[in-house]
Amino acid sequence: MFAMTLSCVRQQQLILFSPKNCLLPRRRNRTFREVVAMRTVVQRVKSASVTVEGDEVARIGAGLLCLIGIRAEDGTKDANFIGRKILNSRLFTNKSTGRSWDQSVMQQQQEVLCVSQFTLFNVMKGNKPDFHLAMQPEQAREFYQTFVDSLRQQYSAQKVHDGRFGAMMDVLLVNDGPVTIILDSESPKG
Repeated sequence: MFAMTLSCVRQQQLILFSPKNCLLPRRRNRTFREVVAMRTVVQRVKSASVTVEGDEVARIGAGLLCLIGIRAEDGTKDANFIGRKILNSRLFTNKSTGRSWDQSVMQQQQEVLCVSQFTLFNVMKGNKPDFHLAMQPEQAREFYQTFVDSLRQQYSAQKVHDGRFGAMMDVLLVNDGPVTIILDSESPKG
């Protein structure tokens, strides 16, 4: 049986953690697992591509690969927040000054590749993932396309690419760093 022991200094006792008795922190009457936001995993990449059934549908050079998760309750406010963070987060080194974490994907004139990823909203029920928190496919398709179109309008239609919604995709990437951040639309600050 898997088990890990941790010494609890404050209470001077030994606590045993295992998958059966794992203690999760609570936040204001919410359990740790409750999802309350649109979620995006952003990876800084040297290159990335998406292939569907052997056909390459998108490819970028240096820039950001963004896995986009949409929950059932997401709306325009969530999409605007995530879009603003993707385009303006300072994840790149300024080439002229050498300062780290100083420029955004737009300042660097790099590319963005978005991939729809409903599995970001999984809840494990035993050993099986459940995706009931994700937006239903019919609604999500329209929401996702509107989100990608908005990024294209705010930045550049030639620099924002996406995979194929609802398809089984092979996503290939070369991480840069690696740098990976998780954005939630209802973050405490931002």
